[in-house]
Amino acid sequence: MEFYVGIMQARTFVGHTSNVMAVGFHANGNSMYSGSEDGTVRIWDLRAPDPPQEYERNCLKAYQPHGSVTPINTVVLHPNQIELISGDQDGIIRVWDTRMNAITIELVPEADTAIQSLSVMGDGTMLVAANDRGTCFIWNILRGNQVMTEFEPIHRLQAHNTHILKCVLSPGNKYLATASSDKTVKIWNVDNFTLHKILTGHQRWVWDCAFSVDAKFLFTASSDLTARLWSVEEGSELRVYRGHGKAVVCCALNDG
Repeated sequence: MEFYVGIMQARTFVGHTSNVMAVGFHANGNSMYSGSEDGTVRIWDLRAPDPPQEYERNCLKAYQPHGSVTPINTVVLHPNQIELISGDQDGIIRVWDTRMNAITIELVPEADTAIQSLSVMGDGTMLVAANDRGTCFIWNILRGNQVMTEFEPIHRLQAHNTHILKCVLSPGNKYLATASSDKTVKIWNVDNFTLHKILTGHQRWVWDCAFSVDAKFLFTASSDLTARLWSVEEGSELRVYRGHGKAVVCCALNDG
């Protein structure tokens, strides 16, 4: 499976053998990570030129649990830039230490219930995992020697009655957004996990959402062929973006 980075086809990364479900970049800009339905998490070198026929040379590391080919649905990078956290179709969350090249933490918040999305607080102190039953699990991240040592459960939030497709903690650590197959996005106060606003307007599943850098706005993507911009404070729809001929399944804001 190959995928591309850049507005033009500047780079090709080949190595995954099934759909790539997650991708992100390290802060130094030298590498990126990806997770795939082939059951692997990979780190890629952005500096190395594409070899003529050896594309996998760009893959610095590939991680896969021993004996497992369970599809990876989501991967996030901890702000320490050392640890990757993955969530899979079996409901297992794993922490991968990229220095030790090993799994250091493994937990199953709800057996046989797929983890669809993960979000780490900007200061690295909290992890949120969202699953197919509409539940968000929230942990404090305990650390030692710069790395995660333990997840301390602090809350279980029944955010929706069906699939949560995306959970996102806002910049400033004030809000948690959950996007669902119930056609809504809910915004929660992080300090006590009370409901702040329900965003209604999408006509089909809402796959993705992204906060602005000041957390005043939220951008959403839906199977109804639209992307929408919302006021977080008012919970109101500000703009609808149309033009796609099929479901809009991801979105991003570059305003920082």
